[in-house]
Amino acid sequence: MSSLITRRALVTTAALGTGALLAGCDRVADIPAARKILFSGEKLNLGLQRALSNRHSLAPEYRADQMSPFFRTNGTSNPGTPDYAAMVADKFANWRLKVGGLVARPLAISHQQLMAMPARTQITRHDCVEGWSAIGKWHGPMLGSVLKAAGVKDSARYIVFTCADLYSGANYYESIDLIDAFHPQTILAWGMNDQLLDVGHGAPVRLRLERQLGYKHAKYVMAIDAVPTLAGIGRGKGGYWEDNVDYDWYAGI
Repeated sequence: MSSLITRRALVTTAALGTGALLAGCDRVADIPAARKILFSGEKLNLGLQRALSNRHSLAPEYRADQMSPFFRTNGTSNPGTPDYAAMVADKFANWRLKVGGLVARPLAISHQQLMAMPARTQITRHDCVEGWSAIGKWHGPMLGSVLKAAGVKDSARYIVFTCADLYSGANYYESIDLIDAFHPQTILAWGMNDQLLDVGHGAPVRLRLERQLGYKHAKYVMAIDAVPTLAGIGRGKGGYWEDNVDYDWYAGI
């Protein structure tokens, strides 16, 4: 069974609230041999997803009354570094989102400038690989709009996100391809549930990538780079968890 099918079952179970089975899945995921089955086959997973679905289709969106009363934080709840603490203290007045790599016009976008850009609001379900789901409202500009402003070059194939949180002493990183980067539901969210994004959920800006699992939704985004290949990014698999825990690079749901 492909990891795509296995994880679809896992997140569907989470949505149904069948805790016992989820606990069993989590125990299986702790076994190294089982993890290779659950989180392997990137090319197969991506190939199946592209063959069986339209990558330009939209993820389901929900009504306001369907929003979860509580939305857990995924991954880091606070980068905890002096630099990040200083950014929080000045309400991100000096934060700049750097957009570079294979672009015609490198950018350094302030928080206010990002919030002034045309934005999209979407109420979507977050599916975590740990087995929980929650529905929340997100607000921010489409990543594609930012990339168009920077002028992504034809030689670019991937977009890499570098974040403020540290893992093993290095900045967290994640990546997506250009198909997902220019998808209309792929946004740089600065708002959640009609409020500015809080620290636990990734302030000042996090990626929302609604058709992939939660570990792909990079938080505390500091820089975005267009690159021709994932070679040289971490250990070459495109993301921290992909490099260190063998998660799939493509986490489609």
